[in-house]
Amino acid sequence: MVKIKGIRKRWMMNSISVVVFIAFFAVFFFSISIVNYYYSGMSTGLESKANTAAGFFKNTVESEFFSAASRYVENFDENSHLELQILNPYGRISLSSYGLTSGTTPGTADIEAAIADKETRGWKGADPLTGEHIMAVSAPITYNDSVVGVVRFVTSLRGVDRQLIFLVSLAALVGIVVISLVYFSNLYFVRSIVEPVAGITETAKRIASGSYGIQMEKKFDDEIGDLTDAINDMSAKISQSEKMKSEFISSVSHELRTPLTAINGWAETIMNGEVRQAEDVKKGMGIIVSEARRLTNMVEELLEFSRIEDGRFTLSVEPLDIAAEFEDAVYTYREFFRREGIVLTYDPCEEELPMVPGDPERLRQVFCNVLDNASKHGGAGMRIDCSLHREVDYIVIRIRDYGPGIPEEELPRVKFKFYKGSSKARGSGIGLAVCEEIITRHSGSLDIDNAEGGGCVVTIRLPIGT
Repeated sequence: MVKIKGIRKRWMMNSISVVVFIAFFAVFFFSISIVNYYYSGMSTGLESKANTAAGFFKNTVESEFFSAASRYVENFDENSHLELQILNPYGRISLSSYGLTSGTTPGTADIEAAIADKETRGWKGADPLTGEHIMAVSAPITYNDSVVGVVRFVTSLRGVDRQLIFLVSLAALVGIVVISLVYFSNLYFVRSIVEPVAGITETAKRIASGSYGIQMEKKFDDEIGDLTDAINDMSAKISQSEKMKSEFISSVSHELRTPLTAINGWAETIMNGEVRQAEDVKKGMGIIVSEARRLTNMVEELLEFSRIEDGRFTLSVEPLDIAAEFEDAVYTYREFFRREGIVLTYDPCEEELPMVPGDPERLRQVFCNVLDNASKHGGAGMRIDCSLHREVDYIVIRIRDYGPGIPEEELPRVKFKFYKGSSKARGSGIGLAVCEEIITRHSGSLDIDNAEGGGCVVTIRLPIGT
C-alpha cells in the first residue's frame, strides 16, 4: 500500500506542480499587463491635456501670462477627478484649481525634469504632502526658449488601484479555481488507476503465495483491463504448469519405480538361487537388461530436457543421408514391434534424395521417440505405417498408427512439456517437447494430427539444404 500511495503522491505532485506553475505565471503576466494598460492610458491622457494647455499659453503674450493662467484655472471644469496646477519656474505652485496647494513646492521628479529638459514629463508615486498615491504630468511653458512656468495635472490613483486590485484578485481566483479543478479531476483519475492496480497487486501477492489459478473480474476495457487479462492468464498458466509438474513428478516416480521393482525382484531371485533353470535365468536377465535400458532412455530424456531448459542444448550439424537414418530406426523397431504383434510397414522414397544438413544422433532420437509413441499409444491397432517422400524443398516423414487417436481438445497441447492428457500409457510427458525442440532447431516442423479413418499421424518436415 505504501507504493500505491507513493504513485498517487508522485502523480499529483508532477501534474499539479506544472498547473500551479502555469497558473502563477498566467496570473502574474495578466496582472502586469492590466496594470501597465491602465497606467499607460491615464498617463497618455494627462500628457495630452498638459501639452494642450502648454500650447494655449504659448499663444498668449508673456506679459499677460499670469492673468491668462488665472482665467484658465478658474474655468477648469474637471475638478471632480483632476487638479490643475500652474507652477513658477522654481517649482512652486502659483495657482491651483483646488486652491489648497497654492504656495507649496511638490518637488516631484516630473516638475524638475520638465523645467530642466523643457519636455513634458510624468510621474507616479506617493504625494509628498498627503501620502496619497497619485499620478502627475508636467509640461513646461516657454517663451523665447525660456521656461516661465509649468502646467501640471494631478489625479488620484485610489479608484484605479481598487479596480486593479479587483481584477488581479479575480485573476488569482480564476487561477485557484483552475488549479482546484485540475487537482480534483487528477485525484479522481489517479484513484481510478491506483485502486484497480492495488487490487491487481493483492491478487499477484496471493498468486505469489501459492494461490495459483485465482481469477480477477475484468472491470475495464483499457490498459487496466489488459493487465487484468495478463494476470489472469498468468495465474491460469502457473496453475496448469504446477498441475503438470505434479503429474510429471508422479508419473516419473511411477515410471522409475516400475522398472526398478522388476530389476530388484529378478536380481534378488537370481541371487538367492530361487531360479535354477538356465532358460528362466536367461529370461530374468533379459527383463533386467530391458528394464535397465528403459531407465537409461528415461534418464537420457530427462537430461535432454534439462539441457533445453538451461540453454545447453546444441546440435552437431553435418550432411547426412536422411533416408538411411530413418530406415535404420525403422528396421530397429520392426523386430521390437513384431514381438508385440505389431506390423510395421515402410514406404521409401523412390527418387534419389540430396544430403540434408542435420545432427544424425538427434534426428535418430526423434525417429525412435515417435515410433515408440506410436506403439505405446496406438499399438492397439496392431499396425504402424511409415513413409518418406520429397515435397518441393522438404523431406517429409510420416508415421501413422491405427489406435484410438488423440481427443480433439488435447491436440493443441500434446507437445507441451509434462503434458500427458488422458493417455494411460507410460512415459514422462517430455519426449515430444524434446522432439519439437530438435526439429525446430533444424528449421523444420513436427505436426501431430488425427488420421482420417482413425489413429494418429505424425508429420516431420525437414528442409533440404542448398
